[in-house]
Amino acid sequence: MSSIAGTWDVTVKSPVGDLAVVYTFTDAAGAVAGTAASDAETVSLANVVSKETPEGRQVTWRQSVTKPAKLNLEFDVIFVGDTLSGHSKVSRLLPKISVSGSRRA
Repeated sequence: MSSIAGTWDVTVKSPVGDLAVVYTFTDAAGAVAGTAASDAETVSLANVVSKETPEGRQVTWRQSVTKPAKLNLEFDVIFVGDTLSGHSKVSRLLPKISVSGSRRA
C-alpha cells in the first residue's frame, strides 16, 4: 500500500489561470489529513479518503478557500509513485478543473 504522505507541488488549471498550490499530507495509521497552501492562504483539507484502485491510489478531499473567491472545492486525484493527476469541482454545474503535481524529494 502506498501513501500520499509528503509535500506535493500541484498546479490547478483554473478559469482565472494556473494556480500553484503546495499540498502537505500526513498519514498516521491510515488516517490521512492535509493542508493546501497558496500565495493567498493556507487551508485545512476535510474528508480526506484514500483507497487503492486499479489505476493507482485514489485520494479525494474537500477544501474551502476564500481567495481568489469564496469557493467550496472537491478534489479527486490518482497518484502513482511521486506523480498525481485528477480534477477538482466547484459544483455540478461547472466543468471539472484539471489538477496535476509531483511529490517533493
